[in-house]
Amino acid sequence: MLKPSFGLAVQVLRGLSSLASRERGEGCIATVGVFDGVHLGHFHVLQKVRELAAAREFPSAVVTFAGHPKATLLGRGPSAITSLEHRLLLFRRSGMALALVLDFDAALRELSAEAFLHQVLLDGLGMKELVLGFDSKFGKDRRGTVETLAPLARELDFGLHQISALRLEGRAISSTAIREAVSLGELDRAAAMLGRPVSLLGTVIRGDQRGRLLGFPTANLDLHQELQPPKGVYAALVHFPKCNGDLDAANPLHPAVVNIGHRPTFEKQEISVEAHLLDFEGDLYDQDMEVFFLDFLRGEQRFGGPAALVAQIQEDVALARQLLASAKDHWQIPGRYLPIEGPGPDSLSV
Repeated sequence: MLKPSFGLAVQVLRGLSSLASRERGEGCIATVGVFDGVHLGHFHVLQKVRELAAAREFPSAVVTFAGHPKATLLGRGPSAITSLEHRLLLFRRSGMALALVLDFDAALRELSAEAFLHQVLLDGLGMKELVLGFDSKFGKDRRGTVETLAPLARELDFGLHQISALRLEGRAISSTAIREAVSLGELDRAAAMLGRPVSLLGTVIRGDQRGRLLGFPTANLDLHQELQPPKGVYAALVHFPKCNGDLDAANPLHPAVVNIGHRPTFEKQEISVEAHLLDFEGDLYDQDMEVFFLDFLRGEQRFGGPAALVAQIQEDVALARQLLASAKDHWQIPGRYLPIEGPGPDSLSV
């Protein structure tokens, strides 16, 4: 069962059966992919979709998958940079009007690229133009490429466009490259490829209240199965997506110190993610929280007792305040994409 989306403005359709509610004549400009991370390269694909949609006065649409197809094909998929819920939030911020979420099950796995084109895109969504990334492939055996689709585009009269790779230091920006950077704790390199800081999305749950007893109450996060940075303490900005997912004056960012780890001082075994919000009071239980990791403060440590831990947390908070003051000015709004200097990717229309 898929978790409901956050009530975003983007219209979310779930499963092929949901397409019955759409009239073919409604039309759309579409793209297809997992879009794990919804990184800067993805953003240029989505931007092209929006531009074409605005020019032709059709809604912009993204077709994505609830889980990574490799998990079905190989039995184990890569760690997700962003969960489905997080991707939907980022699609909303990217200005998409419609998201179709498909389960990559056995039936979908056996669907040929041509059948996917007809059943999902043309007949289901009424697609008028299709935008694909430089490495986009869909359908059985991943045979749905720009090269194989070009003759069908001419025959069936739909537009077909491909966005070239966006590169950072000579390497194509990709979800694989970002997973590597996040796993190594290279936050700046990952952020440059994402176009925003590395972030996690979770739901605030009840913890053991130990932070409150120490004078530093924390929000404990139940993560949505997303790839975490290495264990340690971080300066971060947090946000509560609420209804529309936007980052604005009515829904601001809050500075925080975030710990990822086992809490060795208290001999805990499970990894937890806890956020101490600075200068904040309020009930956060059951709220969704988005955490933007801006700076690594220190690694996980074991302290001789609570007093030593409190002294270190005070130092962490002081350093975080200093770092976050300049970081907020740099990023302005972390949910907005910060482009790489230089020309963007090329767009090829077939």
